[in-house]
Amino acid sequence: MTTASDRDGILLMTYGSPATLDDLPRYLAAVRGGRPAPDELVAEFRRRYERIGGSPLIAITCAQAAALEQHLGGSPVEVGMRFSEPTIAAGLRRLRERGAGRVAGIILSPQYSPLLMGGYRRAVDEAVEELADEVGPGVLDVPIAGSWHLEPAFVRALAERVAAGLERLPEAERSTAPVLMTAHSLPRRVAEGEPDYLAQLQATAAAVAVGAGLAADRWHFCWQSAGHEPGEWMKPDFADLMPELAASGHRAVVVAPVQFLADHLEVLYDVDVGARAQAEAAGLAFARIDSLNTAPRFIDALAAVAERTLGDGATEAPGARMTAPV
Repeated sequence: MTTASDRDGILLMTYGSPATLDDLPRYLAAVRGGRPAPDELVAEFRRRYERIGGSPLIAITCAQAAALEQHLGGSPVEVGMRFSEPTIAAGLRRLRERGAGRVAGIILSPQYSPLLMGGYRRAVDEAVEELADEVGPGVLDVPIAGSWHLEPAFVRALAERVAAGLERLPEAERSTAPVLMTAHSLPRRVAEGEPDYLAQLQATAAAVAVGAGLAADRWHFCWQSAGHEPGEWMKPDFADLMPELAASGHRAVVVAPVQFLADHLEVLYDVDVGARAQAEAAGLAFARIDSLNTAPRFIDALAAVAERTLGDGATEAPGARMTAPV
């Protein structure tokens, strides 16, 4: 292992995904805090992954890291997954081997909640402690970015995607079709304790609508991908809005996830399969915006977040619970 230096690095962090269909039980148990998933839940997720041909999330995150490293022209960028390989510990170890002494940790969710995302901080701290046991204290300093839900380049990138999504609709519907800005649903009992996080989601949606030139009555914030745990989840879900839009005279709809930054199960299945079916059942033409993936303007946003995080050196408080894009 090389000696740490003053070189800056960046770690992009997200949930990960199962390596294979046979890895699903392990992965779901990890996401569920060690509780094994019921057989019927494993079977349902297996069906969904088979439908989309497996999740591309890890490959896309690696491509985002490569694009960001090229953009920065000197700082190494690695990835770390919470619940699959390559792990957060592996990503930090690789950055240490590449000479980084200070690392900006960026959770690939622009909206930040200490409660929902504290597991990333804990995973980072555990990995740094392991490295310290091997080579001594002070080996890595890892400030973690907080919220960047209004980062200008991020908002512009989404607004451009919304405009392009509207262009996919029949010409007669493009100027009037509503846009559904979606985020991953939460249990209501969790959401009620996270007003700042909910406000960030709403603020992102509103900023994107302004950037895309949408009048206030042309867009709606709603939820998607409610989990399989008991209890009430946040409403409205996009499934609730589709028939309402049709009943009010609309003939088309665009779905625009404002929290997800890459294609994965909640986009490729929950939106492309589930939301499309719900829209078509209601008689609505359907379009989904392209995910940001490695869009150059989005990479600009990640660069700005990394530079600000390394400049500020501020970290977020640990929390307890998360929801998962897979």
